[in-house]
Amino acid sequence: MDNVTHTLVGIALGRAGFNRKTRYATLAMAIGSNLPDVDIVAAWHGSINYLRYHRAITHSLIGVTVLGWLLALILYLFGRRARPKPNVPLLNMRWLIGACWLSTAMHLFMDYTNQYGVRPFLPFSGKWIALDLIPIVDPWLLLMLVLGLGMPVVLRLVSEEVGAKKKDSRGGQRGAIIALCGMVFLWVVAGFSHLRAVGMIESHLYGGENADQVGAFPSALNPFIWTGVVETGSAFTMFPVNSLDNGLELDEERTFPKPKPSPVILAAQHTTTAKIFLNFARFPWTQVDEGIEMDEVTIRDLRFASPGSGRSGFMVEVLMDKNLKVLKQLFTFGGRTRTSDQP
Repeated sequence: MDNVTHTLVGIALGRAGFNRKTRYATLAMAIGSNLPDVDIVAAWHGSINYLRYHRAITHSLIGVTVLGWLLALILYLFGRRARPKPNVPLLNMRWLIGACWLSTAMHLFMDYTNQYGVRPFLPFSGKWIALDLIPIVDPWLLLMLVLGLGMPVVLRLVSEEVGAKKKDSRGGQRGAIIALCGMVFLWVVAGFSHLRAVGMIESHLYGGENADQVGAFPSALNPFIWTGVVETGSAFTMFPVNSLDNGLELDEERTFPKPKPSPVILAAQHTTTAKIFLNFARFPWTQVDEGIEMDEVTIRDLRFASPGSGRSGFMVEVLMDKNLKVLKQLFTFGGRTRTSDQP
């Protein structure tokens, strides 16, 4: 999930009631909602390392708990000497710990709702899990949060301008609760829509084969439109799915045959970059472009993009000579090279 959404959710949680229990609650929850992304420091050593360590220990159940407690302790130590202010609650360590832990835990859950996924059971298990319900950047969720948090402010300014009597200060709390309820409602709608889409995908044969693995991934604007991805023994198949339809329309399906195993593919898969990528990828489709002097192996994760879509998505390229000596390893996203490792 993008950090703007994380921040707005943290603010909404704080204004929904925690700010009436302890001082610095909203600040704590805004920070805590972004704190697990401290793993961005891994990008200093190359983005393939960022792919390896992003949503790792700081996005685990243990990690968010430790981060929440640390944040609460730091805020308490810095804030306990602050002078009391009228209409502002005193600093309460118990409520502050609860606010910090809830905000970091909410970050983990929100990242779990999209197709990127999380590894919550580290360091005991590195398995990726994901709900695949909403895109990483969801405009509808952003709109709900902005309206819920912003409208009370706008209404208060308008009422003050026209000379209306000052009302109670609970408008911000109601707006925050409405925004959070809207977020939950969006998850519920997307959840039922996703279950319907997956069921429709699983009910078909593809090229006469049963599906080994299926996925339905969200679109940016319509919670009822999904990208279906199916893996069979011989190929990957992609097609749009409308969960409101009575059945699948496979007129727009695209099939990507799996290449036969070869020494070139095996050598590419054993590179450092490919190993990291394959540990992350859920639908890795491999292509081999054989040249006169060199061969190029490309691996794409089809849950994010596919060839011909105009986006390269997550992709690894390995260039090697005819003696299988690796000349270059590239990890790219969105058409831009993110790292280049020399063997």
